[in-house]
Amino acid sequence: MARTPTRIGFSYWLARFTSGLFTRTWIRRRVLHSDRVPETGGVILASNHVSYLDPFYMVCSVRRLVIALARASAYKVPLVGTLLHSWGVIPVDQSGSGRGLKTFFTRLRAGDAVMMYPEGTRSHTGQIQAPQPGVGFIILKSDAPVVPVKLFGSYEAFNRHHWFPRPYRVEIKFGEPLDFRDLRAKANETKDKELLKKLYHQAATDLLHAIATIEPGMDKNGQNLI
Repeated sequence: MARTPTRIGFSYWLARFTSGLFTRTWIRRRVLHSDRVPETGGVILASNHVSYLDPFYMVCSVRRLVIALARASAYKVPLVGTLLHSWGVIPVDQSGSGRGLKTFFTRLRAGDAVMMYPEGTRSHTGQIQAPQPGVGFIILKSDAPVVPVKLFGSYEAFNRHHWFPRPYRVEIKFGEPLDFRDLRAKANETKDKELLKKLYHQAATDLLHAIATIEPGMDKNGQNLI
């Protein structure tokens, strides 16, 4: 049976509008190269993670609906869980049970844009951390394009030590989609667990490297600025 992209209700678009207005005026959000995100079809948006506001930056930076991930424990918080559900957020169990993976792949196959933070949790220092176990598996088990994204200034605007966001310029820059066809082909062809582990590690390492090496500012060949 054919799947269709997720449809989200009014609360998502209201949150997108209000957070977009706030991050554009108070934080002075600037978006570069969002045209690198496919307009349709499943896609993984993989970004560094330093602030509670990072998901809102992402949602406000592309014209299409973006599905986020959140800790499953967040769903237990009154009101928060209701909001996350209404926004289509995928609950993920960080204990390693794999809860949420099936939904993640289902959303991609249905044609959704799904954001992912390869580091797993927010960075304490603003520096990019090592990828979490399972990141390479997610990349190679999917056939969706992967777009690296880097946030500049997000840590300075609102990190773990702040009670309220500061009016600091935040730049959201989208890199060129990554090509994992060769690694995916090798992963599909082998049953060797040790080789698979190496392939998953390579995919995760390549992704983090792509995010880390994105430089601030407009690329010479760039044309899209929101």
